[in-house]
Amino acid sequence: MDMIELMYQENILDHYKNPHNFGKMENATVHHHEKNPLCGDELDMFLMIDENKKIVDVKVHPTGCAISVASASMLSDEIKGKSIDEVKNMTKEQILEMLGIPISPVRLKCALLSLDTLKNSTLIFEKYMRK
Repeated sequence: MDMIELMYQENILDHYKNPHNFGKMENATVHHHEKNPLCGDELDMFLMIDENKKIVDVKVHPTGCAISVASASMLSDEIKGKSIDEVKNMTKEQILEMLGIPISPVRLKCALLSLDTLKNSTLIFEKYMRK
């Protein structure tokens, strides 16, 4: 393992042990829950979206493996201040780039749980909140 990969692994462990934006939000514009039935990882995502359709605050409450929790933590940092349109266009490649280490096919669902939760949250927002 090279030094860069080791550095990314340490970053993942840090996000796992101390996830950013961790918690719940009582007055969220959107709250969505997703579960990975293959491994049991779960994520609650809370978004505060302003009248300009920008994410002004985000809270995540992940439970599961290090990859899943780190992905949620990193994504929560990434989306603050972005518009709904910007986050709708985020890709799995962006998530994998944030994680920075090779992800096996078995762990891919773990890594992408946060992106799935985010995209479904935006669908809920568009369908029910801002017709």
